Amino acid sequence: MATTTVEKKVIVVGIDDSEHSFYALEWTLDHFFAAFASNPPFQLVVVHAKPTPTSVVGLGGPGAFDVIPYVDIDLKKIAARVIEKAKELCTNKSVNNVVVEVVEGDARNVLCEAVEKHHASILVVGSHGYGAIKRAVLGSVSDYCAHHAHCSVMIVKKPKIKH
Repeated sequence: MATTTVEKKVIVVGIDDSEHSFYALEWTLDHFFAAFASNPPFQLVVVHAKPTPTSVVGLGGPGAFDVIPYVDIDLKKIAARVIEKAKELCTNKSVNNVVVEVVEGDARNVLCEAVEKHHASILVVGSHGYGAIKRAVLGSVSDYCAHHAHCSVMIVKKPKIKH
């Protein structure tokens, strides 16, 4: 009797250094992985988009070029922290077969490209809960992905604490 290996569907989770994205990762682990113990039906891919130093510094001003190496070092440290925390969350939830990637670039493009690369079925992103003005100025990663990713996009919102 021939055994066939069933290709697992892929879930890509986009993370940054915000509590919203870690909440989205934890939510995904709880709802798609925890119940299946050692054999979840999905392959988890965690992607962190590391901004380019020039996107953080901007293009203007004297001395901007001089700070780029320092900004890059900071961005690499942040990326390392983000990845470490993501791996820790996965380990704590007994999810060990995780692909973790740091890709330099704008989060919107990085996440949509990760969906293509991994043939993802679902893209999970956290919601920062920005107001309309901040969202209009910054552009919403989740909004962009919802319109451009070639898979279902789930936006996980952290519950507001009621006072």
